Amino acid sequence: MLFIYRITINIIFILSPIIIIYRLFKKKEDLIRFKEKFCFFSKKKIKGKLIWIHGASVGEILSIIPVVEKLEKNKKIKQILITSNTLSSSKILSNLRLKKTIHQFFPIDTKINSIKFLEYWKPSIAIFVDSEIWPNMIISIKKKSIPLILLNARITKKSFIRWFKIPSISRKIFQSFDTCLTSNEQSRKYLKILGARNIKYIGNLKYSQSEKEEYTLNYNLKKQFLSRTIWCASSTHDGEEKFCAQVHKKLKSKYKNLLTIIIPRHVERINKIKNEMKKLDLNTHIHNSKNEINKNTDIYLVDSYGKTKSFFKVNKIVFLGGSLIEHGGQNPLEAARYGCNIVHGPNVRNFEEIYDLLKKFKISNKVKNINQMIKIIIILLDKKNNYKNIKSKINNLGNKVLNNTFKEINLLIKNNEIKKT
Repeated sequence: MLFIYRITINIIFILSPIIIIYRLFKKKEDLIRFKEKFCFFSKKKIKGKLIWIHGASVGEILSIIPVVEKLEKNKKIKQILITSNTLSSSKILSNLRLKKTIHQFFPIDTKINSIKFLEYWKPSIAIFVDSEIWPNMIISIKKKSIPLILLNARITKKSFIRWFKIPSISRKIFQSFDTCLTSNEQSRKYLKILGARNIKYIGNLKYSQSEKEEYTLNYNLKKQFLSRTIWCASSTHDGEEKFCAQVHKKLKSKYKNLLTIIIPRHVERINKIKNEMKKLDLNTHIHNSKNEINKNTDIYLVDSYGKTKSFFKVNKIVFLGGSLIEHGGQNPLEAARYGCNIVHGPNVRNFEEIYDLLKKFKISNKVKNINQMIKIIIILLDKKNNYKNIKSKINNLGNKVLNNTFKEINLLIKNNEIKKT
């Protein structure tokens, strides 16, 4: 099976120039930095200990920022390399004030690329986040005896079944990890069956929060929001914006100054969403436009990445998208950390354990149709604000997970130093 994977990834590598050109046209690749995916690096390796962390996209990268902030305080660590696969995640990192940390795109997972990458960066420790499993890179890391951690590990039932069908390769891959820190109990059980060693259920790192987070709107914009009755639909997918717009139209009969904030998962869909709103006779304001919000504005449409937290600070009701369609939901923890009450659809299998906890804390509400959504939002709008209680519960849990995670990483770093002396 490994042989078949290598043939497949090599075919993808050969076809990759065509794929990259298409993605450049769609503005999903950096016009200059896409070469990093072919191991033409734009940053330099600094002499000394380098910690390498890899996460797929925005959610994974944001989850490890609190860990990175702690690692930056370690004087023995000279450089921290973060790799990811998406343009959106690189843009978020560029906005953070991290002194030792640099970003590069993860190379296409051919055997040759993995060797080139490791020979150039020479990481002291490699950390893969969530469910990022790249066989060629993992095998190359193991051959070089580089300590490897699977951090905030999440193995879904679907991916477990896939790996379980190829036991010889799955055992080879998962035994390569020196430590697996799981985000949930189910993943711990799956990893054990797949052959992983030294598995510890720590909890979901996404409960934690960066020490330096400062996400604020400008004064005038914040003032306008506070003068309106507002709610937010975040990480929405195709079809969910129209659903939320229909909810807005019905709610407006009760709340005359209602403003609905929509933050789509993929901002390249902005024009399509704007046209949908127009067909529903709703006035739309685009976030990055220089015009002021009109008092008749119905929909405030956010057209850039990395802005969600600033909107969560001024709004305490958030519908999380990807849950009304067969996507599996989006992570609600970011909104919960800011004290927001969560509304979601029935399809949240990707974050089932998190939603179970939020339901236990009486933070989340499930809806299946427009009428249910309207009813819940009315209850939440008329409800006494409970955001401080929500923030306290989530932050206490997040601090515990972060501290336990950092202890495990530090232990592996120290053990690696002892082996080298």
